[in-house]
Amino acid sequence: MTDTQTLRLTQFASGGGCACKVPPGELERVLSGVVPAAGDDLLVGVENGDDAAVVRLDGDRAVVLTTDFFTPVVDDPYDWGRIAAANALSDVWAMGGTPLVAVNLLAWPRDRIPFELAAEVLRGGADIAREAGCHLAGGHSIDDPEPKYGLAVTGTADPDRLLRNDAGVPGVPLTLTKPIGLGVLNNRHKATGEVFPEAVEVMTRLNRDASRAALEAGAACATDVTGFGLLGHLYKMCRASGVTAVLDAAAVPYLEGARASYAEGYVPGGSRRNLEWVRPHVDAAVSDDELVLLADAQTSGGLLVAGEVPGFPVIGELVPAGDHAVVVR
Repeated sequence: MTDTQTLRLTQFASGGGCACKVPPGELERVLSGVVPAAGDDLLVGVENGDDAAVVRLDGDRAVVLTTDFFTPVVDDPYDWGRIAAANALSDVWAMGGTPLVAVNLLAWPRDRIPFELAAEVLRGGADIAREAGCHLAGGHSIDDPEPKYGLAVTGTADPDRLLRNDAGVPGVPLTLTKPIGLGVLNNRHKATGEVFPEAVEVMTRLNRDASRAALEAGAACATDVTGFGLLGHLYKMCRASGVTAVLDAAAVPYLEGARASYAEGYVPGGSRRNLEWVRPHVDAAVSDDELVLLADAQTSGGLLVAGEVPGFPVIGELVPAGDHAVVVR
């Protein structure tokens, strides 16, 4: 039996957090062959790679559906559960909705990791769901070579007050509600075992208040910044909205230690794949190192909002479509 006091969950997975997502280019090639379901009540489907599906129930009610799960991003099982749950719930807030009920998704290598640690993962997820005011009811578990955890979430929204990634218009600022650099710090944690409390705090911080603030500010366009990095999610927003973003690299907030960790070589493979995917669509006046950081694969990152949200930094603006989807200055 493995000693639970010294066991490191991140060593049981080839990837970690949202950095283990399928590369965006590969995912889009697969989804290009998927025929969307028909029906006027499907308000948001797969067409623009938005954060969740949205179906109209009646005149002023819509249901928001999403799921998200990943391998361990930290070694502490309770914190991993909290991070994974906050990340899954974020997709509903990124659409302007309110989470209503979630179910657990758990994969566990029962012959390699004591099952009692799975209880800690589930406890972390339950605590985040409770904080979010979201019911957590059951779920599904399987025996799997790698540990994985997340939620399938159902929420509600006003169909006329959604935050969509295809609703951006020229002339509005871009707001980011959490600092980036999570992928770099998580990669360092996986390699060295160093713990970064600020990163855990950021990943477990709910995007609920930021979503409400964005709606109150009149925003109609947003997405959350996760595995495809800030550049990747911004590119998807611009492509869906038919606009160009001008990004002020100096205005983007970073977690303490992220730049130093990058300089020491701690970079997730997913971050480099993100940059490779978006590079043809980016006009950059900054170094490649800066671009890798801007493409860093985030886990449970903040909201990227087309509009000014009080209390959060403005990092750029949307302008009429040009030769590139994103201009970095």
